[in-house]
Amino acid sequence: MKKERTLELRLSDELIRKLYYVSSAENRTPNAHIIMTLRQNIAYYERVHGKIKDSELAKIKLDGDDGAVE
Repeated sequence: MKKERTLELRLSDELIRKLYYVSSAENRTPNAHIIMTLRQNIAYYERVHGKIKDSELAKIKLDGDDGAVE
């Protein structure tokens, strides 16, 4: 199973309320709705710009990785 990480977001009260409204209307949790939206956005980016190469992704260090950056 892939490791899941937590990402902190800063959102306005209005945006949070709208997220809860839309995710509830679509029978998703807010977390599941955000993940679905991100996946759609990344898929669109890759259709327009080409698939993001694994070698490029490997250059991005995440918190907890060796030599991590935030």
